[in-house]
Amino acid sequence: MSSPNGNTPYVSRLHTFVAIVEDKPGVLNRVASLIRRRGFNIHSLTVGPTDQEGVSRMTIVVRTDETMARHVEANLYKLVNVLRVEDITDTASVERDLALIKVRANADDRAKVLQVCEVFRARPIDIAQDALILEITGTEEKIDGLLEVLRPFGIVEMSRTGRVAMTRGSAEPTFNPEFVSAELPEEALA
Repeated sequence: MSSPNGNTPYVSRLHTFVAIVEDKPGVLNRVASLIRRRGFNIHSLTVGPTDQEGVSRMTIVVRTDETMARHVEANLYKLVNVLRVEDITDTASVERDLALIKVRANADDRAKVLQVCEVFRARPIDIAQDALILEITGTEEKIDGLLEVLRPFGIVEMSRTGRVAMTRGSAEPTFNPEFVSAELPEEALA
């Protein structure tokens, strides 16, 4: 199957983008709207502050082919508040997701659920009479595996953060300054 431009094979997979953005109202909405307008479904999107005042980090995961991934990256650079974008899909990186899972666990099942927790390195963070809330950090596959094992006990509710990612090594992230239209505040550069 070919991509929409007909030149490259269409191989859809999850692409992970890291965007460094100005911490201002409306930036998240502009980024999400841009991706939505291009017809992509956001698999996950996480946002949080960085070590620099006035700067946030977004990890955006979308399913697309290589050609459209380059379009996503280029279009993100067109947004005024975007300082840097990097597609780290094929870069050595660390990726993690956090999940809180409330699972049924009566007195008879509690020991079994806690034993499963040990295997997956999850930890109980709240214990009620008939339920446990578990915390697990790891890859999406690890969390999915834990969910499958816990399903027979009864999952009451679950919340996941979405993927956060960072490239490995000591090198600073790369970026292409000629595409950057926003600037860091002076106090952030000091």
